[in-house]
Amino acid sequence: MKILSKLLIYTAACATAPLLGGCVPSYGLNGSAINYDIYKTIDVGEFPIRASLVYPPLQQTFENALLDAITRQTRLQEVDSNNTDLKMTGEITGYSLSPQAVGSDAYATQTRLTITVRVKYTDSKNPANDIDQTFSAYRDFSSSVMLTDVQDELCNEISKELVDLIFNATLGNW
Repeated sequence: MKILSKLLIYTAACATAPLLGGCVPSYGLNGSAINYDIYKTIDVGEFPIRASLVYPPLQQTFENALLDAITRQTRLQEVDSNNTDLKMTGEITGYSLSPQAVGSDAYATQTRLTITVRVKYTDSKNPANDIDQTFSAYRDFSSSVMLTDVQDELCNEISKELVDLIFNATLGNW
């Protein structure tokens, strides 16, 4: 009986708190698992292209996608300094095309564009969270179209997928 009365009092208090200007719990599903009492700043370095095949706009496309995700999904302040709580650097190590499906005439009907990024993530507050990892993502496209016709769209899609993978492995702390 005591438990039931305590539960009723708690329920009534929770129900009337918003009416009285009390605290209302809120939940955010931004994907990050960051303690903002500890982590305030991040330095995101450049990601130069070190692949044998180079598509120059890729570096800017990838870096913009990464910074956008950090800005949208965290409250970290991006600063250009060596004295930050978190640091993310890396390089684009792969940009390759490979045939995927072969037609009856022995020519490829599908081509795969694969982009590989190496990321070094440094946590100055907890070095156990540091990673040095390679991430890869790809998109297939019809071999009947020229790469130059779909390259920008594919690079945008692949960059977004890579950013999701990187975010989840670092700031998402999954």
